[in-house]
Amino acid sequence: MPKIQFDISEKLAIVQLIDAIIVADGKIHQGEIKVLRQLMDKMDFDSNFLVQARSIETAQSVTILKDMSQDKKMNLAQVLQDVAISDGFVHEKEKNVMNYVFTTIGVEK
Repeated sequence: MPKIQFDISEKLAIVQLIDAIIVADGKIHQGEIKVLRQLMDKMDFDSNFLVQARSIETAQSVTILKDMSQDKKMNLAQVLQDVAISDGFVHEKEKNVMNYVFTTIGVEK
């Protein structure tokens, strides 16, 4: 996956959504941690940034991301799907978060 270029507010919102997917099922799996580490490198953020992102509500994140280009939205959709499946299965609560995000920002699933 190439380095993903997002502005700072987009990145904060995306990291918040990645975290929301990871914690959606109430368990943090090893595969999710591995994918998160890869994304930290690809998107150039660290654990402090993750802490900042946790202060944002999901609704606020999707509001920020609605205005992104379709390419960025498709990139985001792939990232969230990769995170959700990283533990070997997609939990119903992870699907619910993704469906909400995709519907709200206008991404075809």
